[in-house]
Amino acid sequence: MPAVKELYRRALEKIDLRSHKGEHPRMGAVDVVPFVPIQDVTMEETIAFSVEVAKMINETYKVPVYLYEESQKQADRKNLAAIRKGEFEGLPEKMKKPEWKPDFGECAPHVSAGASVVGARMPLIAFNVNLGTSDIKIADKIAKAVRGISGGLSSVKGMGVELKERNIVQVSMNMVNYKKSPLFRVFEMIKAEAERYGVPIVGSEIIGLVPQDALFETAEYYLRCENYAPTCVLENKINGVLHSMLPKA
Repeated sequence: MPAVKELYRRALEKIDLRSHKGEHPRMGAVDVVPFVPIQDVTMEETIAFSVEVAKMINETYKVPVYLYEESQKQADRKNLAAIRKGEFEGLPEKMKKPEWKPDFGECAPHVSAGASVVGARMPLIAFNVNLGTSDIKIADKIAKAVRGISGGLSSVKGMGVELKERNIVQVSMNMVNYKKSPLFRVFEMIKAEAERYGVPIVGSEIIGLVPQDALFETAEYYLRCENYAPTCVLENKINGVLHSMLPKA
């Protein structure tokens, strides 16, 4: 929790959304604070901690906070995109509506920092696919076909983005549950949609960290491996042996 406090202190000191412009949707100086159970912790414990943090943020910095994903009990308020809709500029009017009362704080945004979203969730994969065209409309159409909110893959959020310095466009995505919508399936769907427009895929990128399982599944799919298991990976086998040699607690 001290790290979150310092993050907010610095963000409120340095960021004023009243003068901020950018490509990516945002509603807060600290826009979203996700908590992800990785190892030796349950989702239930992670949810409880996220709620404590959300309460602390509001009490300490007077920033309104919305819970999302696993921490949110209301089904229509779990989705980050739905909470963000309208962004910082639309918050004053949005927060007047009873259905958008924050989980913690007043029904008005912080004057310079807006509002924050906090919650527990599955590991997220930020995956971008670059297209060999400068036509943003094509990227937008492909993003619409892929994302769950418009009838695509249930656990995918996506948008078209211009990369002006490279004269290409990108389908930028957040994969919120790679078990439901695997990495290889997302890529194959984008490839199929791009072919409809006669546009090649010229590259892809993963932003930040990615769960090992997601890459294993992708390798298994494309290589058509038989009798495949994560224990077939050399490093995993070594780590397993070393772990077994550790003294028992």
